[in-house]
Amino acid sequence: MFGDPSQAEVPLPSRPESAATARRLTQVVVLRHWGLGAAITEDAVLLVSELVGNAVRHTGARVFGLRLRRRPRWIRVEVRDPSRGLPCLMPVQELDISGRGLFLVDALADRWGVDLLPRGKTTWFDMRITDR
Repeated sequence: MFGDPSQAEVPLPSRPESAATARRLTQVVVLRHWGLGAAITEDAVLLVSELVGNAVRHTGARVFGLRLRRRPRWIRVEVRDPSRGLPCLMPVQELDISGRGLFLVDALADRWGVDLLPRGKTTWFDMRITDR
């Protein structure tokens, strides 16, 4: 049904239910294909859900792309969309129930960022796998 996001970018429709698809794809790649542990898999699944949620809610895109890359000691998860609007890390209060997406990415990923493209952007995060 969907491709392998570790081989090529997988296009997904910009709908809320695509977050579940992105989580499943991430879990399969990180846990089964790459054989990494449950903790890094859980964190990657949570953070991909946050990036996908941002792409669906804030970009006006019809489709976004998901890509997972493994390098020595690192994994990178990328979500590409056609909007050039930059995501913003907002301060989060203890009782906030929304707006925590990038706060979680900032807290759990080793690094994250946004690469502007000629048509859109890629929001990404890296996680170190050697010391987990």
